[in-house]
Amino acid sequence: MPNNKHPVTECIELNLQRYLDDLKGTPPSDIYQMVLSVVEKPMLELVMAHAKQNQSLAAAYLGINRNTLHKKLLEHRLI
Repeated sequence: MPNNKHPVTECIELNLQRYLDDLKGTPPSDIYQMVLSVVEKPMLELVMAHAKQNQSLAAAYLGINRNTLHKKLLEHRLI
């Protein structure tokens, strides 16, 4: 059966499993927020660079509102 998973999905699954394995039975905490923050910041950095720091264009690339993008850039201290 061919593997139809997106490469990003495979990367996240592999590394999240590694993280859980490394805990060696210690209960994980706040995984949802951890994954979102480690994925979101580099994504924002790359898209902003691709858009030449134009927030309106970057927001369009991301499919989000420009105000939402601005808020996220502030949260991640990217502006």
